[in-house]
Amino acid sequence: MLKTTTAMALALGLAVAATQPARAADAPTAADAAAFVASAEQQLAALSEYASRVAWVNATYITEDTDWLSARAGTEYTELGVKLAKEAARFDAVQVAPELRRKLTMLKLGLVLPAPSTPGAALELNDIATRLQSTYGKGRGTLDGQPVAGVDIEEKMGTERDPAKLKEMWVSWHDNVGKPMRQDYARMVEIANQGARELGFKDVGAMWRAGYDMPADDFARLTDDLWGQVKPLYDQLHCYTRAKLNEKYGDAVQPASGPIRADLLGNMWAQEWGNIYDVVAPKGADKGYDLTELLVAKGYTPEQVIKTGEAFFTSLGLEPLPQTFWDRSMITKPRDREVVCHASAWNLDNKDDIRVKMCTKVNGDDFVTAHHELGHNFYQRAYNKQDFLYLNGANDGFHEAIGDFVALSVTPDYLVKLNLLDKAKVPPASADIGLLMAQALDKVAFLPFGLLIDKWRWQVFSGEIKPEAYNAGWWKLRTQYQGIVPPEARDETDFDAGAKYHIPGNTPYTRYFLARILQFQFHQAACKQAGWKGPLHRCSIYDNKEVGKKLNAMLEMGASKPWPEALQAFTGSPRMDARAMVAYFQPLMSYLQKENKGRQCGW
Repeated sequence: MLKTTTAMALALGLAVAATQPARAADAPTAADAAAFVASAEQQLAALSEYASRVAWVNATYITEDTDWLSARAGTEYTELGVKLAKEAARFDAVQVAPELRRKLTMLKLGLVLPAPSTPGAALELNDIATRLQSTYGKGRGTLDGQPVAGVDIEEKMGTERDPAKLKEMWVSWHDNVGKPMRQDYARMVEIANQGARELGFKDVGAMWRAGYDMPADDFARLTDDLWGQVKPLYDQLHCYTRAKLNEKYGDAVQPASGPIRADLLGNMWAQEWGNIYDVVAPKGADKGYDLTELLVAKGYTPEQVIKTGEAFFTSLGLEPLPQTFWDRSMITKPRDREVVCHASAWNLDNKDDIRVKMCTKVNGDDFVTAHHELGHNFYQRAYNKQDFLYLNGANDGFHEAIGDFVALSVTPDYLVKLNLLDKAKVPPASADIGLLMAQALDKVAFLPFGLLIDKWRWQVFSGEIKPEAYNAGWWKLRTQYQGIVPPEARDETDFDAGAKYHIPGNTPYTRYFLARILQFQFHQAACKQAGWKGPLHRCSIYDNKEVGKKLNAMLEMGASKPWPEALQAFTGSPRMDARAMVAYFQPLMSYLQKENKGRQCGW
């Protein structure tokens, strides 16, 4: 997850203040627009470090005091953010240079939750947003009746196989974390929608969709088209996984047809299924190694997990992280205080004060997460010479995709080079189905989840899903797209969406769906640049300086150009396309179709 000062200057934007009175005399000019943008960037830059440092302290030391400070700092940003957004709208009819128009548009669209100009609305909105995030950070579930913190219950959901205990953890987490948020969330939606309408948008969801260098409706169609390309692969994976769960648990727990019970998939949110590889592993297709076991056997520490991720990027020719990264990052969970354990990458001063915040554990999941978060950090540093409004990814999906694209190079050959895996134990080509299955359980299984989070929010913001039907709307989409159901009946006293961090954290989620698609497009292009001739899933770009040089050139662009131009700079094509992902998993697709012959797929 990304946290940058620019993102916070715009993305924290939960706010408002009355705009400066427009000049009654002459209409605004291009020169006025240029002067306004220059002033806006100066104002945002001046506040960004302060707000980021407050947010960092709040995320790494949750108390009533830091909650208060974070809400107030957010209020300052939001007041400035909406003020600037409304002033930017004054120049909609002014003819200006394309670069200036881009910046004006960014000022209008960069807000996540705009408040209306009603006195007190900005403070109320920030108080709610802070309270929602802190409620999540302090969340607990139970196992065997004993309280379990968020990061620990997440891990146990991946290792426990007793369906009764899985149900207890799932229900307790959703009840304890999500339920208390429901009233706050409805009020937050109401306030933010008022702010969005003042900026000229139908609702907050329409505002979010307008931020992708294309009309909002075109962007929605693009995501649907990308999903259409990969849905056949997901349907086959779902069918196969359901059959394996039925074999293990029986009809009483998991029927052989219909949706899958959500708590059986090895993840609190059923968003990634890699933790149940042992349950669904193809016969005779052992992937050959367990990354967690390799890391533990070599005595890896959480710090080494992070350092190994850094070493991949430096092998591509990128400069090492500054010493301040190691001095100031939160790499493990402190024992003496409440923190937000959800992993995130930060740049606090828009230059070199980059950090990671993780409650790192020595396991395969966090090894991959470390590569992902450091992808954000190296991206942040690459574009740090851009103008303030360009200190971001080409679009938010790019930022999420960079680290994941690098992690696709965590192949057996790469692990050999790290001395984690003995060369003699590199799995043969016959084991590729196992390796691809392990990847698909995370990468492919995630796709509908990555899409539906914002589809739910778009419908909430538009009023299609009303507050009295929040939970019904949530489960309708989860069943429609993922083919899953909760382990027990849920009703409108529940608020199960709130049990997923990005909902109370107000982080737009379509970026993660785009990232899953883009990472394979990046990977295919990089492997082609490296001259790779074998199967796409066996390619690693580790230690390839030429690929690194071309990659860094794209990263340095930041948000200075429309994302199709950045995409073309690295891949040669301006179009997002899921065919690279389909090609990567083609051997698995053939296997799944063969295994599923005779089964009733779908739900």
